[in-house]
Amino acid sequence: MARVTGIGGVFFKSSRDREALAEWYQKNLGMDLAEFGGSVLNWQDDKASDNGLTVWHLADKDSEWSSPSASTFMINYRVDDMNGMIEQLSSAGIDLLSGPEVHENGTFA
Repeated sequence: MARVTGIGGVFFKSSRDREALAEWYQKNLGMDLAEFGGSVLNWQDDKASDNGLTVWHLADKDSEWSSPSASTFMINYRVDDMNGMIEQLSSAGIDLLSGPEVHENGTFA
């Protein structure tokens, strides 16, 4: 049986200024952007103790899984230093909606 082994890409349209959004991701999340306008994330670069994994999940339409967001999708990003990322975002004037929260599957904010 063929199976999904990770995320091959995340693609979405910018509703406003694509270049400004790309700059935000680069400045605040440290995502280096290639000439094609995207970023290639290599699992080989991830030094987490779980050796890299990706969770795929379908939620019921009335689920509050991603609350307080009303979005129909959610992307969890792996980061190498959660505390450092929170400080980085805070320094850029970006407020956390919740967290950090420690769960059996990791730390989330």
